[in-house]
Amino acid sequence: MTTLPPPTTELSADEARRLALRAQGFLGAPDRRAGVRGVLRHLGAVQLDTISVLARSHELVPYARLGAVGRRTVDDAYWTDTHAFEYWSHAACILPIEEWPHFAFRRRAYRNRPHWNHHLPDGDYDRVVKQLRAEGPLTATDLGGAKKTSEWWDWSGTKVAVERALMYGEVVCVERRSWKRVYDLAERAVPAALLHDDLDDTECLRRLVRLAGRSLGVGTRADIADYHRLKAEQVDAVIADSGLVPVTVQGWGRPAWADPAALETPPRGRHRTTLLSPFDSLVWERARTERIFGFTHRLEAYVPKPKRVHGYFAMPVLAGGRLVGRVDPAREGRTLVAKQVTLDGPKAAPAVAQALVEAASWVDCTDVRVERVEAPELREPLTRELARLLA
Repeated sequence: MTTLPPPTTELSADEARRLALRAQGFLGAPDRRAGVRGVLRHLGAVQLDTISVLARSHELVPYARLGAVGRRTVDDAYWTDTHAFEYWSHAACILPIEEWPHFAFRRRAYRNRPHWNHHLPDGDYDRVVKQLRAEGPLTATDLGGAKKTSEWWDWSGTKVAVERALMYGEVVCVERRSWKRVYDLAERAVPAALLHDDLDDTECLRRLVRLAGRSLGVGTRADIADYHRLKAEQVDAVIADSGLVPVTVQGWGRPAWADPAALETPPRGRHRTTLLSPFDSLVWERARTERIFGFTHRLEAYVPKPKRVHGYFAMPVLAGGRLVGRVDPAREGRTLVAKQVTLDGPKAAPAVAQALVEAASWVDCTDVRVERVEAPELREPLTRELARLLA
């Protein structure tokens, strides 16, 4: 492990929180001219997920920062004219296309992987690449079928082959049709100047650590590693040369690093009030979310229903730079349903009501109905605020 210089900056916990909010696009005026593409480049990665309640997570992320941006506008920003590509980062993510060379280390690792969870029949890989070359862009269904049975995990040889080609970097997803990936050859879709694996692992890792620090504002080694799912030893190997600077944060108890540009000016400006996707990068890492906001966040979609505490797709509510509650939403026609609401005291009611009404408008709902409030005594102030905003 490289010996690092002693920290020269000490931050309060509140300063660190505000740096994190600004770095994630929640403090200060949003850059509407840069739009969705600007959000993607600012964050460095936007996570994808199949769950769609109000909208899919990759739509909720720019909405949380920009407000009511059109959902078609979001998709066009990601996939039109190859401005982005899908790859494994924090999880399955949309990434800015200019970062293609910096994921060469991961493509090489996949090519050298000694085993796979899915068996690939002989000849399927070459057949899929040949078909894409001749006929692409194509979905897995176009290529011959995505599944052998109706089970989600029971991939066909075709689907295994094309996903493996995506991981190797021979194939990319160029758009989504009804949430199905549309594949084409990377040599056609990725700009020629970027289509290479020339950078060695150290260069790739140094860039991703730097990007993670910029997108976090300030973070521990674990925070930085988690952003693009790097190993701790990979971060250790490059952090001294990444451009990030060591700092201490009161109450964190662990070494931290900050984006030097973030330290130049104090974070100021208007706070966003919004519902957050559980897959939003502000709350990706549970320990970080607890450390910065004192807020325990857990996605319960995959938890058996009787064991859920806050609901299937509980969305944290951000207001005034704090996480002030949770809403588990649903839709019934033109009504946004708050199936379960948790408030951090009566002062949170106006912010949660505002977040609900704005989200309802974004998804073309004209009414909001609250089914359950975890603290019954907080139901009346919440419904009163909702009635006022909807009047």
